[in-house]
Amino acid sequence: MAERLFTLTLWLIVGLVCLAFLWLLGDVLVKGLPAISWEFLSQAPSRAGRQGGIWPILVSTLLILSVAISVALPLGLCSAIWLAEFTRRGGAAGQRIGLVLDILAGVPSIVIGLFGYAFFSGFLGLGFSILSGGLTLACMMLPILVRTAESGLNAVSDDWRQAGAALAMRRSSVLWHVLLPAAAPAITAGVLLAIGRATAETAALIFTSGYVDRMPESLSDSGRALAVHIYDLSMNITGGDQAAYGSAVVLVTLIVLINLVANQLSLHWAKRKVTLT
Repeated sequence: MAERLFTLTLWLIVGLVCLAFLWLLGDVLVKGLPAISWEFLSQAPSRAGRQGGIWPILVSTLLILSVAISVALPLGLCSAIWLAEFTRRGGAAGQRIGLVLDILAGVPSIVIGLFGYAFFSGFLGLGFSILSGGLTLACMMLPILVRTAESGLNAVSDDWRQAGAALAMRRSSVLWHVLLPAAAPAITAGVLLAIGRATAETAALIFTSGYVDRMPESLSDSGRALAVHIYDLSMNITGGDQAAYGSAVVLVTLIVLINLVANQLSLHWAKRKVTLT
């Protein structure tokens, strides 16, 4: 009876979580789908976003994410490899760095936004720009990427490393052809979590990428992200709720597409045959 009650409780909790998610998603879809059209996706906003579309804003969002991923992914992966493969497990250095990463992962986004404004926009002279916003988001993504990738690499059995050494494989070959494909699911999970947080970020981008809703000409131009656009329409623009819901549908769709692409890449990587070099 106790086991059945425990199982029933778990199913009830899962059902409540799914119900809450479906309720939120359904509300966004019901109110946002009527606003979706080709004109909405291909035109520039007008009348402070009440009319027109979101094309420049969508382009700015993709550029900001591209900058963030291009910076955070190699740095995060290399840092995770160093922590997992080139430091002593359980050592003082690894534990201290892990504690710092955990603290950084929990820092509020508004604080990271202020840091980005002071350092990237002010000290480096990037101003309100897509580059400044992307670098700020990269700072938010790094702790999540490093910790999840490190956990995935540590979860790979040491027998695989010893087998590679016994076969006289170079350490880089073992890492590239054996360890990284085995840890691909964990790395993908970290990438998805980091991208999900960055895509829906508002506070950090208000201080760094700015509010401008025109088409950016370069990474040094200011650009408004979709999350910032939704916030502005819903909080500051009278009569902007319909466009805000439509933008929310596009944002959710973008996150889903990124998740699908990342999952497919992870599956492809995980299925690669182990080759000896």
